[in-house]
Amino acid sequence: MGRLTITLANDTHRALKEAAARQNRSMAAIIEESLELRGIQPHDTVRQIVAKARTRSGLDSARAMTLAVEETRQYREGG
Repeated sequence: MGRLTITLANDTHRALKEAAARQNRSMAAIIEESLELRGIQPHDTVRQIVAKARTRSGLDSARAMTLAVEETRQYREGG
């Protein structure tokens, strides 16, 4: 498991410690959960999500790419 040192504002650090105590959890567990909720997940997990989406879509790779390009273009044009 990797280690990380971060600097937090005093109020944020105090709030994190209080939340950890109230929830009977570690500060690390709260931070890890928060990162996951923000969509920051291990690379393997992301690959699994994409693979599942591809399977469920029923699209072949060429059609999926065409659709992705069309939707990206439409989004960028404000549509």
